[in-house]
Amino acid sequence: MRSTRPSFTARRARGARRRTSPVLAAVALASVLALTATACESGDDQAAGGSASASASSDGKITIPDDIKDRLKEHGIDVDKWKDGAWKDWNKDDWLREAQDFVNPIIEGLWDPDRMRGAEDPDQGKGVDDSDISGDQGVTDPEPAPVDAKAVPATYHDSVPVAGKVFFDSPEGTMVCSATVVQDPANPGKSNMVWTAGHCVHAGKKGGWYRNIAFVPSYNNDAMSTAELEKASREDVAPYGVWWGDWAQTSDQWIEQGGETGGDGASYDFAVIHVTPEKGGSGKSLEETVGSALPVNFNAPAATKIQSMTATGYPAAAPYDGETMYQCQDKPGRLSINASDPTMYRIGCTMTGGSSGGGWVATGSDGKPALVSNTSIGPVTAGWLAGPRLGDVAKGVYDSVSEKFAGQ
Repeated sequence: MRSTRPSFTARRARGARRRTSPVLAAVALASVLALTATACESGDDQAAGGSASASASSDGKITIPDDIKDRLKEHGIDVDKWKDGAWKDWNKDDWLREAQDFVNPIIEGLWDPDRMRGAEDPDQGKGVDDSDISGDQGVTDPEPAPVDAKAVPATYHDSVPVAGKVFFDSPEGTMVCSATVVQDPANPGKSNMVWTAGHCVHAGKKGGWYRNIAFVPSYNNDAMSTAELEKASREDVAPYGVWWGDWAQTSDQWIEQGGETGGDGASYDFAVIHVTPEKGGSGKSLEETVGSALPVNFNAPAATKIQSMTATGYPAAAPYDGETMYQCQDKPGRLSINASDPTMYRIGCTMTGGSSGGGWVATGSDGKPALVSNTSIGPVTAGWLAGPRLGDVAKGVYDSVSEKFAGQ
């Protein structure tokens, strides 16, 4: 898997797979796995029913917080028109780009089972030539041998409760990525923070924030087949609810450098999404709802000192269908895209587009698992994946989101 930006697949017309990479910003859309982004796919280009909002009043009318209304108005966006489908207008002059411009009004009912199922990786992908990875830039180890991805046994929540899918809309259609529930230092035991790839929320140097970003933990928890999913209820597909991004950030580097191909911005291809339940929830946080959250290690050992890493995701490009959770385990090597950028981790893995943003976990010096990276890029032909090594920039993104919601 190896493209650099979100890939998509419309129901009436399937397109080419694309991938993306990292940046600093808020929440938006995802992309496919490639040398800058793993997989994403588009689905039905028609929004499911529902109204945009952050909450619903007792009389059934949708209300949108004043701060969101004000930010939309600053860019000439009418809230009523937005919730009625104006969000589908991707005019480059109206596509919010800067980190502080992020807005993501809830459209209740938008992400129904049918629309989620339609967000798979396209049939064809846009790859990266070998010339895009120069062996004399930084340190790059020999290409790892492919490691066959293994399906996670149902129920997913029993073994990987922190994993799930991120859904979003892009100019190309409905997209999907993978993501991980992570701890929030400002709200111990009550985190509403999700870790994913930068290209799953922001289009990079040639675009802005994606829209209608939502996280579904333990998507298809019972590992139902495609035929079974066609008859499944929303509760069957999303047993722990649909959580909308009320804020997101990625690296400034991803926003300024992130591209569709060549691995541009891949070393900084990470993002944090803060979420809230679509229908108000039970009063419990995301962490309390799923029962777990991973710590993030921003000082993980060099690749040569890590014996094993496990990558988790929902690959959507052939031969996968995006409905099943998979994992790959391998000893990491090093991959350098640009000599001036941090060297990335690379493992052998046959997961394809759709697995972008999925968490990479390693055991720390304390003997406990921690998130150390996320899937960013891979070759079109699959066989390996690469993810950024998290450092000060990643910690800055993480801390900023945590501090923004401290005490809430």
